[in-house]
Amino acid sequence: MAKYYGVQSLGITAIALLLLAGCGDSEANEAQADIDLDGVPERFAQGEGAKVKVIRKIGGDDHTAQYLAGVQQEGEALGFDVDVFTANGDTASYHDAISQAIDANYDGLILSHGDDAATIEAVQRAVDQGIEVVTFDSNPELESIEGVTLTSQDDEELASLALDQLVEDVNGEANILYLWVDGFPPMVRRDTVYQEVLAENSEINELERFGVAAEDTSTQTQNAVAALLNKYPEGEIDAIFATWDAFAIGAARALEEAGRDEISIYGIDVSNADLQIMQQENSTWDYTAAVDPKLIGEINLRLLAKKLAGEETPQFYDLEASLISRDQLIEANAEVNMVSLADVIPGWGESDAFEEDWMTVLKDHNK
Repeated sequence: MAKYYGVQSLGITAIALLLLAGCGDSEANEAQADIDLDGVPERFAQGEGAKVKVIRKIGGDDHTAQYLAGVQQEGEALGFDVDVFTANGDTASYHDAISQAIDANYDGLILSHGDDAATIEAVQRAVDQGIEVVTFDSNPELESIEGVTLTSQDDEELASLALDQLVEDVNGEANILYLWVDGFPPMVRRDTVYQEVLAENSEINELERFGVAAEDTSTQTQNAVAALLNKYPEGEIDAIFATWDAFAIGAARALEEAGRDEISIYGIDVSNADLQIMQQENSTWDYTAAVDPKLIGEINLRLLAKKLAGEETPQFYDLEASLISRDQLIEANAEVNMVSLADVIPGWGESDAFEEDWMTVLKDHNK
């Protein structure tokens, strides 16, 4: 019996030592974690993370895909759970998604292209429930809600870059088609610049305009432009100003099919599909003014992260635009896509806006 109890005592002692060692390791690991996450806001340092929902009213295009990818990648790098939804232009579906997200108690919402009064009401309800909100290209009246940050591309700059180049190329005298749709804040801002340019250049003459926002915007635009090309034979149209790349894609297809390579397209926005068209032989899409949509998503997420950390954020933020020319793409001597575009356009896709030191620490830790 003595021998039996002796073995049992040894076993108990060994287990106790192992437990103590385990506790020591655990404490050491916690201490190391504290060192690794030095300066990181407490909620994130403790592994709480955040549950984020991104809801975009428009969709079905590469710009949307790039934008959502930027939000997701930046959020996941910070250890957040990021869910995304696109309503593809369906207003009811868009608002249903916002309502469901509020009821599901997400920590933060990123809302894109919420252009109506109902968006203001929905955001107010979210804020009242303690949900942080960042918006992109949405109703400007959202500024009335305290704590919400409104982001946008610098739409005035986008329009100015494209239109100034158009005016320069035609020496201030041209007949043009205008592809634009009302009802969206960024479109309204771009149109304001367009009207100013027309007022300042009396020899720039708008022949016709067309615009629709739908899942098949490019197809509808292609058909509309094809009809206008039949109405205006060669020599009667000098250029097309497309305020959205979905318009420019449709216009480019119509021009290619009609063999009307005398007409130049000046567009806004960029995607892999856009770059591919611009680089095609005999493409007439000569310029597009753009902000990297992936970067827009990243910055939207950083702003939301700062809000969740209790840090100060601005009420408004505009992202700087660049002008991309077909000549620049062709001179690259290799196919240019959204990734390699940075090799062609200095500073493309790069910004440390709102990227705090603690975010870098947290990203490194999550690796």
